[in-house]
Amino acid sequence: MLSQSNETPKTKAQPTLYLFPVPLAEGEVENVLPRLNIELLHRVKFFVVENLRSARRFLKSVDRSIDIDSLHFTELSEHTPASEVAAMLAPMEAGHDIGVISEAGCPAVADPGADLVAAAQARGMNVCPLVGPSSILMAVMGSGFNGQSFAFNGYLPVEAGARAARLRELIRRVTREGQTQVFIETPYRNNRLVDELARSLPPQMRLCVASDITGPRQSIVTLPASAWRSRKYDYNKIPTIFLIG
Repeated sequence: MLSQSNETPKTKAQPTLYLFPVPLAEGEVENVLPRLNIELLHRVKFFVVENLRSARRFLKSVDRSIDIDSLHFTELSEHTPASEVAAMLAPMEAGHDIGVISEAGCPAVADPGADLVAAAQARGMNVCPLVGPSSILMAVMGSGFNGQSFAFNGYLPVEAGARAARLRELIRRVTREGQTQVFIETPYRNNRLVDELARSLPPQMRLCVASDITGPRQSIVTLPASAWRSRKYDYNKIPTIFLIG
């Protein structure tokens, strides 16, 4: 008489969409990325990337032995038509993992990779965000501002009237709700923005300028707006996060 086994056949693991953070500045990859990320980067063969050149450079910085030519890359940028995003998941439908790589920091945070994640979630696919540097979160951490309620606002409007109106709105949020307001600027306009904020914010409202986070020139300084008016600084062309609180 044959005995019956209670064991169930081992099922093949479902493919996963891995979200790989990228260092924010030059330096040793091991200083900002866990070993697991590096191990997974050796295994994944299909990538969706914001910029092909920077993605290839990132992979080589992880390990020069990685055979870049054996990998498959698809670019997903802010210019990619929405109708093309779902098709980028085809390797997962064929049983392969996919890695998402932004130009810097965490993919899908202020990044077009969010559209791919949304498509994967809509199809019930596995999504795995990996640990790594986020300039937004690290700036909040180092600012001394409210870390329980904060909002990332992207870029302020370029047009003067709309820009002034948005800034007044952010000031109101800080004043009425105590919510930290976070935003960015094109790096070559950083100094101009600091000057503008120093003049536009209420004198005692605090401004934090978090620059070159994790890089050799890292600087995270929080001062009242009035103090920034007389402070010497130069953030020109350096990746920088601005916070008021």
